[in-house]
Amino acid sequence: MQLSDAFSGLVCTDTGTEYDASTTGPSDAEAPLDPVYDLDSVEWDAETLDGRRFDTMWRYRELLPFSDPVTANEGATPLVAADELGDEAGVELLVKDEGRNPTGTFLDRGFSLALTAAREADAEVVAHASPGNGAQSAASYAGLIDVRSYGFVPSRSPFPNKAMVNVHGGQMKVVGGRYPNALAAVDDKLATDWYTLQEFDNPFRHDGAKTIAYEIAEQLDWGVPDWVVVPVATGELLAGVHKGFGDLVELGLVDETPRLVAAQPAGCAPISTAWESGADDHELWNQPDTIVGELEIPDPAGGSMALAALDETDGLAAAVNDDDALESAVKAAQTAGIEVGPAGGVALAAVWDLADEFDSDDTVVVVNTESGTKNADILRSHLMGQGV
Repeated sequence: MQLSDAFSGLVCTDTGTEYDASTTGPSDAEAPLDPVYDLDSVEWDAETLDGRRFDTMWRYRELLPFSDPVTANEGATPLVAADELGDEAGVELLVKDEGRNPTGTFLDRGFSLALTAAREADAEVVAHASPGNGAQSAASYAGLIDVRSYGFVPSRSPFPNKAMVNVHGGQMKVVGGRYPNALAAVDDKLATDWYTLQEFDNPFRHDGAKTIAYEIAEQLDWGVPDWVVVPVATGELLAGVHKGFGDLVELGLVDETPRLVAAQPAGCAPISTAWESGADDHELWNQPDTIVGELEIPDPAGGSMALAALDETDGLAAAVNDDDALESAVKAAQTAGIEVGPAGGVALAAVWDLADEFDSDDTVVVVNTESGTKNADILRSHLMGQGV
């Protein structure tokens, strides 16, 4: 593998046991693996990074695993002021708009790394299950290295995701039911050897998400907000953002990490429920029911890592109803010019639900994980239900 100088390998998040960089799947302790780096070898300061164009996440190449990446210029997304929305919640509100990534989702960051790892492993076939956005993103990056890509998606996935999987040259397998059915179908239906792109089975996906934290801090002139509100599905985004801010503290670029908030829809909130009960891990969510398909993950693979991130940052969790999430996404479009998807709407709605927890001078960053155009029909239907 063509690895970066600072990359040290993979470690078990439970035991700390070291693994080779080519390892996939959980550790021997059945825990996720995490890429680790020799931060002492990274000579970063604000001046060094200021001398680089703010154009892709690869401006932080010293703290990414591969020296020759598969990239479509992901990252470097804007931090947008949402003044009217912030005034309503009594805070300074900024939106990290990940909908501006190549396929309109934060997942592009992780798939850039995951498909680089696949190329380095000489993979011929890659596969994973996804609520929708991931299948589209994976197909795009697989096309850059000319490998066959299989995306298993539940039948409820948005049509734009399904269409773009094929447009990017990927193979789409639509599975009846919901996300767990699609996940089970990968093993049941794929009659060939494949390289896994599944979150946490592929240890690099959440490592891409940490660059969101790097960018937020740099966009705030190497400061940190008081809070970062993250929509939570599998846990990879929350785990990645937490890791990124921790790196910056260790490097001396920021003094502290922000408090993190896990935002989930009330119809599928295993992380939020576990946090409120004080549990160290989540329980399987029975009978999930939310319009926000990207967050309908009843058994998140990164549940323990997400809860650890909340614990270590003195964070909070919120479960919001679907109508509030969709209304928040619509308000963002109408008042801040941001095309927020339903998942980002969940995070915005959490700001209002938790408004009493914030001080009036707090800066709150909400991560919008996807472009609203992917679910334009859902947002429009919400308006129609109001007679608009």
